[in-house]
Amino acid sequence: MRKRLRAGTTAALAAAATLAGVAAVEATPGGPGVTGRTIAQTTVGGKDYILRQITIPAGQGTGWHFHDGTLYGYVETGTLSHFDSTCTSDGVYEAGSALTEPAGARNVHIGRNLGTTPVVLDVLYVLPHGAPLSEDAPAPGCDFP
Repeated sequence: MRKRLRAGTTAALAAAATLAGVAAVEATPGGPGVTGRTIAQTTVGGKDYILRQITIPAGQGTGWHFHDGTLYGYVETGTLSHFDSTCTSDGVYEAGSALTEPAGARNVHIGRNLGTTPVVLDVLYVLPHGAPLSEDAPAPGCDFP
């Protein structure tokens, strides 16, 4: 199953990169020390397909947020700990794992690097045209930021 997920995610990322042909400017996601680099971007049928590489240093996180479209990710290195708006872990993704984040304000979440090495993610955002990469959300009151 994991090989199928990786193959599907890799194919989606490759398709977006092939379609794009245009590199966009660099941007930084919301969390302290977290960096993002846009690799490719294109718009097809009213949807923006944005391929980015996100790096989360040890001990850091993305900040609480949600997306207006679906996000598909692949963990290149490290281990990503993912929590939902109830402060419950909804996944731990090691290197080689794929993940999907559904769209909408009902899907507030945070990604955290609880390990000692950087987490590097390849991420494909599938968003309504012109939507931001993410929308900030208030912290739900967990014992962590």
